[in-house]
Amino acid sequence: MKSAIIACFLCFLLSTAFTSPSNAGDTLTPRQPISDDGSTLTSDGGRFQLGFFSPVAGSPDRYIGVWYNISARTVVWVANRGRPITGRSGRLSMSENGRLLLTDGRSSTIYWSSSSPALVEPEARLLESGNFVVMENGSDPSSSAAWQSFDHPTDTLLPGMKLGWNLSTGLNRNITSWATSGDPSPGDYVAGIDVAGVPQLLVWSGTQQFWRGGPWNGIGFSGIPVMRQGNALTLHYEFASNSDEAVYWFYLESSTLLSRLVLNESGLLERFFWSDPGNLWVPLGVAPDTSRNPCDKRVSSCGANGVCGPRAPTCTCLQGFRPKNRRSWDDGCERDLPTAGCRSRTDTFVTVNNTKLPDTSKATANRSMASLDMCRDWCLRNCSCTAYAASNLSGNGNGCLIWTSDLYDLTLYDNEEAGQDLYVRQIESRPLNEGLSTNSLLRRASAFIIVSVILAAFLLSLLSCWIWRRKKRSLYCDEEETEGKDLDLPLFELNTIAEATDNFWMNNKLGQGGFGPVYKGRLVEGQEIAVKRLSKTSSQGVDEFKNEVMLIAKLQHRNLVRLLGCCIQGGERILVYEYMPNGSLDPFLFDDTKSVLLDWTMRRNIILGIARGLLYLHQDSRLRIIHRDLKASNVLLDKEMTPKISDFGMARIFSGEDTERNTRRVVGTYGYMSPEYAMDRIFSIKSDVFSFGVLLLEIITGRKNRGVYHSTVHLNLLSHIWSLWKEGKVMELVTQSIDHSLSGTEVLRCIKIALLCVQERPGDRPTMHSILKMLDNDNALEIEPSQPGFVDFRGHLDPTNSSIREQDLSLNYVSMTMPEGR
Repeated sequence: MKSAIIACFLCFLLSTAFTSPSNAGDTLTPRQPISDDGSTLTSDGGRFQLGFFSPVAGSPDRYIGVWYNISARTVVWVANRGRPITGRSGRLSMSENGRLLLTDGRSSTIYWSSSSPALVEPEARLLESGNFVVMENGSDPSSSAAWQSFDHPTDTLLPGMKLGWNLSTGLNRNITSWATSGDPSPGDYVAGIDVAGVPQLLVWSGTQQFWRGGPWNGIGFSGIPVMRQGNALTLHYEFASNSDEAVYWFYLESSTLLSRLVLNESGLLERFFWSDPGNLWVPLGVAPDTSRNPCDKRVSSCGANGVCGPRAPTCTCLQGFRPKNRRSWDDGCERDLPTAGCRSRTDTFVTVNNTKLPDTSKATANRSMASLDMCRDWCLRNCSCTAYAASNLSGNGNGCLIWTSDLYDLTLYDNEEAGQDLYVRQIESRPLNEGLSTNSLLRRASAFIIVSVILAAFLLSLLSCWIWRRKKRSLYCDEEETEGKDLDLPLFELNTIAEATDNFWMNNKLGQGGFGPVYKGRLVEGQEIAVKRLSKTSSQGVDEFKNEVMLIAKLQHRNLVRLLGCCIQGGERILVYEYMPNGSLDPFLFDDTKSVLLDWTMRRNIILGIARGLLYLHQDSRLRIIHRDLKASNVLLDKEMTPKISDFGMARIFSGEDTERNTRRVVGTYGYMSPEYAMDRIFSIKSDVFSFGVLLLEIITGRKNRGVYHSTVHLNLLSHIWSLWKEGKVMELVTQSIDHSLSGTEVLRCIKIALLCVQERPGDRPTMHSILKMLDNDNALEIEPSQPGFVDFRGHLDPTNSSIREQDLSLNYVSMTMPEGR
């Protein structure tokens, strides 16, 4: 009752923050924007409205959102939740290609935008489901949405809205709490579907798991008993887990009922139904619910193989296990001793009733098993199997869940209608010599001695062979270990790396480069790492690996990624780096959703950081280093968005007297290569300066310097910018997320610096030392840039030339190596 009163009071506050609307239908077009003057869109049946609002009465902060058009106006979606507009100058419009833009009419600053779907006759319609859909005029919104708000939830899940992953496109739909009841900016809690192992519902607090709802069991999530009440209220839950998606959604049998699922600012998932007689939202249930079960809280409270129950003592061990540490449950439980180990079919299982199933992030599902007996038989035949349970309780399903490791976050319910049965393996404990006669023991002992002698002789022969091979040649692995020790570089064991990455589990994969795949990992002490593993089919190889180890181990700068160590074992060559939470710069520049997060201040700081890192390589480090592959994907961002240059596999060392050098092969990425390097195989510090200039222009414009540009006149970004620069129109190309009114002069200065960097003749380009002085100085730049390299692109690298294919000219993502032709 208390929750209902609070909900009603909050709804009243929200209702006072809305202006009296003037209805503009349900459709937004490029010729029909919405301004913050009370104008709204109203869905065809009148259930939802879209417009501007303030979450607190009297607040100057304005947001564009969708709310229930009922007596208690309840906001269910917010577009610019992290960036409110101050005052009533907001305007929601649509570009000619279908991109939604939320701007401040006073300065044209973009506060939020959708992706660019490239439609011919676009329109955006507010549907009766609450979904705001961008589509072609006259098309079916249910099947042809180019963009929809349901794919970008805030804190609320509505009927028909999906929570979870589209595995085909990589789209992950999470709901994120408001910061407070009066602040819609993203809060501390995120709810979503974790697809590691067997998919399960999780709530995170920051990067830590806050609560686990468990796997789907055909009726509901294992950790939310109240979901079994849904059918009585014509509320139906659905879950799909296949190669295309892992998603949860719900729907109502009656179209007259209203229900919503909300993640509140305390991290609780709350289900509400609308009561017409009472004109308020009535709470149906909440999860986690510690008032009913004290174990319904943060995960793993009783450790591995421990059980959390509703009655004292709260933590106990599973049958057949005992506490590892009598003073703390953090260490969990281990199997009883003595034990003879797994005895396959002679082992038994104990049934643990009414459980929230253990963490399934390392479990597997087998849907082909028709009965629990089949699950039991399979588990008995595999000594690694520790427990199993039914995967579907709906009555018409089959299959089972299988655990092959310790069991975590296992909870008991005192209600027989809650939870489900878990079958835990009991290892048979008996003496190894039970039932054997003296003669049998003697015969076995003799056989053991004979086998041991033969095995020892075999091992001695292998050892002799190995010593002989060591004398004949030096193994590469040992050479690398020696070099690592000389550089004071830690050498990691392969099993340490495998454990940190869950044996190079695909869900931990961060990306793929020319070197090979990169995985996220966590060492036992808790440090997060990035693991770069040399692929057997890599276009780069041993030389690049050794080069990176030798170079980056000697470099220390806040704008260079830090190499923590390497691993050379079992045929593997692995580099271990500090982990960069925000990944590479590439998606922040070229992804429509992420690019709006980079305002000019952040872009300028990134530019300065990259410049300082290059200056260190060229001038301030013990070695003069030419990177040779500087590009957006080789700039990583830490949690503070500090840029760090990475990937030194193609870098080269210059001696103090060297100014330039020839190479027999061209390596790097087209679009960032200087003309003298791509054409004549000559590289120097000015080659890196050219790459920096290209990257600087990409940071400012948000566009790639593609090998073939979107114009028959301009074949790349450099050509296009040079043309606009000469006409005095270059600001037309600046990314819309930059506030021109605040930074126009500074942006123009940076464009000029970039053009100086990409001049065709190396001698005309400034050094990184001069570039940093220009970036840090507000004085006017008297020097004018000359024509950039590759403006007359056709004459040098003709895409029709049979020796260089067109696809090679647009490789802005993958580093390449081009051997010298004969």
